Amino acid sequence: MAIPKVCGIETEYGVHVVSSSEMSPTTASSLLINSYVARLERRVGWDFEDESPGRDARGFAREGAMPPEIETHLVNAVLTNGARYYVDHAHPEYSTPECSNPLELVCHDRAGEVILARSMDAARRLLPPGEEIVVYKHNSDGKGNSYGCHENYLVDRAVPFSRIVQRLTPHFVSRQVYTGAGKIGQENSDTPHPVPFQLSQRSDFFEEEVGLETTLKRPIINTRDEPHADPQKYRRLHVIVGDANLAEVATFLKVGATAIVLAMIEDEFDAGRDLTLANPVAAIRAVSHDPGLHALVELADGERLTALELQWELLALARKYAEDRGLAVLGDEEVGRMVVERWEQVLTALETDPASLAGQLDWVAKLRIIDGYRERHGLEWTDHRLAAIDLQYHDMRPSKSLFDKLQMERLVDPADVERAVTEPPTTTRAYFRGRCLALFAKSIVAANWDSVVFDVGADPLRRVPMMEPLRGTAAHVDTLLEGCESPAELVERLGS
Repeated sequence: MAIPKVCGIETEYGVHVVSSSEMSPTTASSLLINSYVARLERRVGWDFEDESPGRDARGFAREGAMPPEIETHLVNAVLTNGARYYVDHAHPEYSTPECSNPLELVCHDRAGEVILARSMDAARRLLPPGEEIVVYKHNSDGKGNSYGCHENYLVDRAVPFSRIVQRLTPHFVSRQVYTGAGKIGQENSDTPHPVPFQLSQRSDFFEEEVGLETTLKRPIINTRDEPHADPQKYRRLHVIVGDANLAEVATFLKVGATAIVLAMIEDEFDAGRDLTLANPVAAIRAVSHDPGLHALVELADGERLTALELQWELLALARKYAEDRGLAVLGDEEVGRMVVERWEQVLTALETDPASLAGQLDWVAKLRIIDGYRERHGLEWTDHRLAAIDLQYHDMRPSKSLFDKLQMERLVDPADVERAVTEPPTTTRAYFRGRCLALFAKSIVAANWDSVVFDVGADPLRRVPMMEPLRGTAAHVDTLLEGCESPAELVERLGS
């Protein structure tokens, strides 16, 4: 049976400095994060002991394929909700804690948005009047630069990586029809015709089908082999092909549908239909460049299908899988059923009336706003005012955000989002990490995804490993934590 699909999202936010001074994006990002974490009782930094971003799932790395070295000198904090908040490639990045199901992840992704908004407010109070740092939850600056929104899924180490590539690539190419954040224009020169508006902000930046890189020659399937868990049992599938979504329905489907496809791959649940694409890189761009959803992509066997037809194939298989195996692999059977039901509803609407999804999907909502403004004022798609509207959709300032002015469907309760700003999920090891930071921050030297390092007042430092993502939950450690009056006692009990 497929293992539970523990999941997470890492979002690099775009940053802009409204200032008379020449503050670099890196400095601005550091100020932004520092101004937020300054309120914490004690800042706990990141432990880089187990970082290995250059390890390749294929067992090798081509010359020149290694990712940049980690910038250990930049601000890098662990929060009481189990998340990581740090500067990455001159961007503020928020990595959610590990979540056990897609709905829980939507909640913690939204908590990240709240944290970024509060960081802007905190930074503004430190800057001279009229100056501020503004962040955007998007993936492209319109000048040829792109930054990521990465998903992570727990996968069985025993599954051949080649099978993951073969079966997952058609899903990544076609899921843009509901995951795309929408974008004006294009950013590659090999398109034979202008692209006024496209589904995805990221698709123009992918140049290879499979590879290790995340910033250059980006691959559709990323091969980084850094499990942050027991490496004999697990791999962490690092997905770099998605957009940063504001719409909760889009995030829910992005993670939920992908988790089901991965479960089917692990269980070798195959209806016999081979959906291998002839040219995945060309296909991902073709799908994105056609908001009419009619673009055909060629399969390896010569058949041509639309992205919607590919998604219907995957959904049909997912329904059979749900009937045969159930969907507890998504962490919650009911949430799994929600994913399948919403998946079908959205595909049906995209097929019959895409505009009806303006309250559920980012690209549809954005297109309605931009196209309406364009028609009212008789503007060309290249008009700079439309690009400004595109950007304002992603503005994380509540008073400026176009997204916040829309009546978009919410899947999670605002009260749950508020709790998630400071409290970890109860269903993964993030609970132990977050609760330790809340209770014993002064005695924690550093932490990362799979360990917490304590200073209990005597040499040496004590590292508590957390190699099982589904251990350290509230059910596992609540009684233990409540009965410990000091970190030394906690470490002693864990050792026994």
